[in-house]
Parts: sequence; structure tokens; C-alpha cells
Amino acid sequence: VQLQACGGGLVQPGRSLSVSCEASGISFRLPNMAWYRQAPGEPREYLARATSLGSTFYADSVKGRFTISRDRGNTVRLQMNNLKPEDTAVYYCNARLNSGAEYWGTGTQVTVSS
Repeated sequence: VQLQACGGGLVQPGRSLSVSCEASGISFRLPNMAWYRQAPGEPREYLARATSLGSTFYADSVKGRFTISRDRGNTVRLQMNNLKPEDTAVYYCNARLNSGAEYWGTGTQVTVSS
């Protein structure tokens, strides 16, 4: 399974940005796709997860500002609103199978600065 993230960039505080991730190399719909982020010097932080059955889950730190969504295939999107400088990080896509096998994308940089 390969995960390719895109959509990061530089955005001003208070604005919105979305990042997307497409999984390839798999013939069925991934049961779990999620987003994490990692700021410099910090551990990787869980943000949100979307299941193939349509359920979504969020970390308290982003609930109400970030929205995760999936298409009918293996693309997952994270819509980020009212961005803050502390949201600056590399954002990683994650996919997890029911077996526990886990896959990571290469990450996309999001910088929130005026």
C-alpha cells in the first residue's frame, strides 16, 4: 500500500486549507484512514480517523475545526478551518487494516503564518 499526500502549503492564521491522501496498491476499501501531524521537536499527534463504514473520530485538539472525509475509494481528505500558528506541522496520512498492519504516507507540510 502506498499513500500519497498533497495539498499542504502556507496559509495565514484564521484561513482554511485542505490536505488529501490517496492510497494505491490495494484492491479493497481500506477499513481505516487517518491523519496525524508532527511539529518540529514534538511526537506525532493523532488528529482524526474515518472508517470505511462512514464513522469519523477526532482528537479533542481539532474537534470542531477539522473535518475528515473519504470518497468511495481510498482517498481521504482533511479540511482544516480557522487555522492557527500551532497547527504548523508535517501532516501524515495513515491507513490501517483490520489485521493491524499500518501504512504511512510521506507527509505534507502545512505552515500557518502571517
